[in-house]
Amino acid sequence: MKKLASVSLKTIIFFVGWAICASVIPIPDTSSAAIWRFWAELIPFLSIVVLTFIFWRMDKRKIRLHLTEKPVYSIILGCVTGAVWLGASIGILSLAGVIHITGINRISLLWLWMISAFLNTVMQEMLVRGYLYQMIKSNYNIVAAIIVSTGLFTFAHGGAFEAGVLPVLNVIIMSLFMTAVLEYTESLIAPIIIHFLWNGVGAIILGGVSLAEDYPHLFNMAISGNPLLSGGSCKIEGSVVVFIINLILMIGFVIAKKRKIESHNC
Repeated sequence: MKKLASVSLKTIIFFVGWAICASVIPIPDTSSAAIWRFWAELIPFLSIVVLTFIFWRMDKRKIRLHLTEKPVYSIILGCVTGAVWLGASIGILSLAGVIHITGINRISLLWLWMISAFLNTVMQEMLVRGYLYQMIKSNYNIVAAIIVSTGLFTFAHGGAFEAGVLPVLNVIIMSLFMTAVLEYTESLIAPIIIHFLWNGVGAIILGGVSLAEDYPHLFNMAISGNPLLSGGSCKIEGSVVVFIINLILMIGFVIAKKRKIESHNC
């Protein structure tokens, strides 16, 4: 009971503390939408970095954060997996004729928008699969860590609940997929890169993934046909094709992790 109280209190203070810091610290006034968005992503990012360092210092004898392990391997795996994930989703939906590009837009400070999306991705992964995940896993087990991290990730994407069951399932399976990659690589680098490619390229470049409303998109993606297949108003994240690909990739990394453990035990 004492351990449950301690873990629960740490989880609440960590998450609520981050939410307060991210919402209370003011965003500097600027007339540039790109610069405003950069600050809007930088503040939550710095908040999670500082809180992670503080909480980890208290538990560092018990917890490894797995922030920078195997950097080269994790970067390559993340790039390849992210390209396969997004490429397969866009490719299949394009062949099915439910999505196509209708035009191109001019985006001022595109590089800054991409940096903002990257900061957002790092923040999300550190929030749900950083300190909290490892703390719960070390005190209980991987199942408890997965349940809490998936719940937080789904809560952070609450807009999916308004869109229907399939978008929510896609958020849940995506979180499980990222967790499987984390467990396989024992590093947050790969999940961050995979997640960023989905958001950065899928949303800002291709216009097929939803981010905050002020994020621009380089290409105009038209979505038509059966919403179950195309994703409808949720764009490709509401598609059953993405759900199946998420599931396949998640299972693939779970199997790879199991084989990795078995090979080490031989």
